[in-house]
Amino acid sequence: MEGITSEAFILGCSAIGAGLAMIAGIGPGIGQGNAAARACEAVGRQPEAQGDITRTMLLGQAVAETTGIYGLVIAIILLFVRPLMTYYVGLGL
Repeated sequence: MEGITSEAFILGCSAIGAGLAMIAGIGPGIGQGNAAARACEAVGRQPEAQGDITRTMLLGQAVAETTGIYGLVIAIILLFVRPLMTYYVGLGL
């Protein structure tokens, strides 16, 4: 790893980690689409229960979305706050 500074290595690893954290957005997207499809099927079978089905679906989607939001927060922290760089500079290396 000649020619690569320690700072560049840490920033590169932070960028890779941020990219991996954003993969967490795939799961909620698939899950929410699946939940919406099942809710549409349920409303088609029982139109009189539309309010209850919609309320339950939206609650489930809100819970599922938190996973994607946590991934986004971690990615933003890795890219802009740079916690590893702060630790590295604090060591005086």
